[in-house]
Amino acid sequence: MIVGKHIIAELYGVAEELISHEGRVRDIVESVVEEAGLTKISSHYKQFEPYGVTGVVLIAESHISIHTWPEHGLVNLDIFTCGDTRKTDKAFELFLEKFKPESYRHYVLDRG
Repeated sequence: MIVGKHIIAELYGVAEELISHEGRVRDIVESVVEEAGLTKISSHYKQFEPYGVTGVVLIAESHISIHTWPEHGLVNLDIFTCGDTRKTDKAFELFLEKFKPESYRHYVLDRG
């Protein structure tokens, strides 16, 4: 029995201006949560100096986390949802649209 879907992804070649500062990363992540139809409970973000961001969003369906390395154009994503697994796919598609990586690799795990 599958109870959820977990996508672990690395996005390469992401524009530095999209992933350097907390405000921009927060805007993107929060919009993905909303547009994918996920239920946000809370979120927390950390700005690193001179740049880079880590963030976690607790959603009723599970969680989303993000870690950025602007100096490498790298974003690491973790998207885990229980229930309607289409929301996991939708969130991942939205992250790809918004971050516009030159390339990416991802792993999809059926949980349960």
